[in-house]
Amino acid sequence: QVQLVEAGGGLVQGGGSLRLSCVVSGGNFYNYAIGWFRQAPGKEREFVGGVARRADTSLVEDSVKGRFAISRDNAKNTVYLHLNSLKPEDTAVYYCAAERAGPWYIPRQYAYWGQGTQVTVSS
Repeated sequence: QVQLVEAGGGLVQGGGSLRLSCVVSGGNFYNYAIGWFRQAPGKEREFVGGVARRADTSLVEDSVKGRFAISRDNAKNTVYLHLNSLKPEDTAVYYCAAERAGPWYIPRQYAYWGQGTQVTVSS
């Protein structure tokens, strides 16, 4: 059974930074492209970015481009989401997901999800 565990969330002031991690176990990490999503209260889950299996391709949504970045360490079975210049509107639960069967930005295309990590940005 594939398991994903996110960590690194917390409370940060506006303009601050966090690094979220997503550790994948129970499967062959090299086989999985990993996506990051976030969900704010009362809103739908939205795609933030993703990284391909060999880390040769990563992408982030336009709304966070220039502030967020994704990296992957295959030796540690870990994908990172680097959050910089955080804004209060970035407050959400952040999730990583694996085993993508379709477009990056569609949550239902992913077979496995982590439990999420809360990011709260104060103004």
